[in-house]
Amino acid sequence: MFADLHLHTFFSDGTFSPEELAAHAHEQDLAAIALTDHDTVDGCPATAAACGTHGIEFIPGAEITAEMGGQEVHILAYWIDTTSPTLMQRFSEFQAVRSQRIHGMVKQLNERGVALTAEAVFAIANCKAPGRPHVARALVSGGFCNDFDDAFERYLKKGRPGWVPKAMMPAADAIALIHASGGVAVLAHPGLYRMDRLVGEAAAAGIDGIECWHTKHNPEASRRYQKMAAELNRVATGGSDCHGNSKGQPLIGRIRLPYEQVNRLRERRPTPSPAT
Repeated sequence: MFADLHLHTFFSDGTFSPEELAAHAHEQDLAAIALTDHDTVDGCPATAAACGTHGIEFIPGAEITAEMGGQEVHILAYWIDTTSPTLMQRFSEFQAVRSQRIHGMVKQLNERGVALTAEAVFAIANCKAPGRPHVARALVSGGFCNDFDDAFERYLKKGRPGWVPKAMMPAADAIALIHASGGVAVLAHPGLYRMDRLVGEAAAAGIDGIECWHTKHNPEASRRYQKMAAELNRVATGGSDCHGNSKGQPLIGRIRLPYEQVNRLRERRPTPSPAT
């Protein structure tokens, strides 16, 4: 039995519908999946229903953008209460920041002669959590770039004309928010930060697990993060970070996390406070 704990739908910057995601998970013979859309849980109800039709265990989650030591990091949340008023309020705030960032990126591109409109980006995004991938698709659709990679390389990577920094919450606050919502927190793809000290800092901030297996981690990196997770007494997790067909073949199933790791992560869920 295997799981994929890092997946996206078109409720953030993926291209799959919840039904398509569940169908692909079924084709890959996955026993469990987690939906981890960026700063939103809007896709969780439909994905849960779609997984139910295929007999797949569904884990409600999200991917929260945070800051730690001056570095942007992503915190994966699992088994969160998607009806928590506090959580929903914070997600609403995150989504407002995302929309403001889109306006900032478009303004900078306009100042450099790229006649893109924010409306075009929001029409393509069609969700509450717009991000750079939606700007990239709008640039391609508008004929300003040849393809997705061209858009990022010319305009959207850090230091490029369309780059706008994100406003981010401290990682410790994100972890506390996840725990208060009944969930567990995992540091996503540490290899992408190129700063392994962040793993120890995340553990000190209360992280429950480390995403050791990821499609952009080579075997040596995965082994290194497994060792760090063991030394720090954190759960080693993994996921494909599939965004659908946005960049070639979908990645779902490329990472096959042994189901025993799902159970180990589940054991980290906070104990509910007794009723008063």
